[in-house]
Amino acid sequence: MSGRGVSRRTLLGAAALGCAGLAGGCGFARGGDSLRYWNLFSGGDGETMKTMLDGYRTTHPGVALEDVTLEWGDRYYTKLAMAGAAERAPDIAILHLGRLPAFAPGGLIDEMRPDLLRQAGIGPEHFPPGLWRRSAHGGRLFAIPLDTHPFVQYYNTDVCRAAGLLDDQGRLRTLTGRDDVREALRAVKRVTGSTGLLLETTGDGVGPWRLFWSLYRQAGGELLTPEGTRSALDERKVSDVLGFVQGLHEEGLAAGEMDADGAIALFSSGRAGFFWYGEWEVQTFLTAEMNFGMTRFPGIFGPPLAEADSHAFVLPHRDRTDRDHLLVYDFIATLLRDSTRWAEGGHIPAYLPVTNSDAYARMHPQSEYRSVIDDVQLDPDVWFAGSGSRLWTELNAVLGPAMDGRLRIDRAVAQIRHVIEDLLATPNPTA
Repeated sequence: MSGRGVSRRTLLGAAALGCAGLAGGCGFARGGDSLRYWNLFSGGDGETMKTMLDGYRTTHPGVALEDVTLEWGDRYYTKLAMAGAAERAPDIAILHLGRLPAFAPGGLIDEMRPDLLRQAGIGPEHFPPGLWRRSAHGGRLFAIPLDTHPFVQYYNTDVCRAAGLLDDQGRLRTLTGRDDVREALRAVKRVTGSTGLLLETTGDGVGPWRLFWSLYRQAGGELLTPEGTRSALDERKVSDVLGFVQGLHEEGLAAGEMDADGAIALFSSGRAGFFWYGEWEVQTFLTAEMNFGMTRFPGIFGPPLAEADSHAFVLPHRDRTDRDHLLVYDFIATLLRDSTRWAEGGHIPAYLPVTNSDAYARMHPQSEYRSVIDDVQLDPDVWFAGSGSRLWTELNAVLGPAMDGRLRIDRAVAQIRHVIEDLLATPNPTA
């Protein structure tokens, strides 16, 4: 059983991880063969997850599975943190790996049992080393990754064919370096007559941080020192990255100030050759029946590294017997084995027997960027980073305006420096 207590400071700090308190009705009584599962999947991901859960119910008729879907973002993480702190938690939940440093130190989630995971057929050899390494904190395993969802490049095949950018197989030729990318954007702009590239620079989305982190990591930039306690911001590299993107807007190669919904709509209508965004919009464009492809995000400042996070299974804090652990691990293993279905939504399965399978290789365009799984760049391993985190919220407010020209680069660099220093000076509220 898990005997770690949760301090009053942790309980109070859990509320500070997000903007909302714990809603009522989260306590529950458990039976011997029951599971309660919390997740944050909506839209197409939500429908796919429900199908996978129905499959689990079919193969496990003796287990009463209750699945609860909560709103993505701070509200979800607040409720999850408070449930773990108050010991009213579900048996299993989804967490972004980038948020693990905020949850593991304060006892909000429990350690996995590698010996019992083995009995369910789960071990480190089944996952990319980088994702498995980030699933641990302080040398202890706290998560099992379901996927990785990287920043990618969408391209309109009709536009790119007319621009002379496709190879003999009808796929986009590899773009490498700043000059090559700019020339490709100029070529597609001549075809569209409007713009070459669509980006998200406004709204409350995830685009600015994901683009910045991809390019900055390609350039070899670090945000923090290895121990995560001091800034390692390379201001010259920040200026180079932001200057490159701002220059695309100044030349008219990238559309101006735009939110994610606007960029998605314009790409769907064939108004641009390229769209840089998360892979999860693949079903949007398939449903629109447009001709498009997907590739790894191009190597513009160096190797083709790309920002990513990972949905992972975690154990919210509660007492568990060995049998409880095994029941949960069998649930995880069942969903991992079925994750070819999960890949339909664009996410790269983390479970290597699926990632390397013929079934996944035949899935297009979803499998065309799978090689990035070994090069994904998760956020810095600190409590204030990860999906929906303070790092994203505060830096997006600076990065977006700098990228589309509303904010001078030198002022953006100074504001970025201030945000990082302020976050480093703020203690983890649950540690």
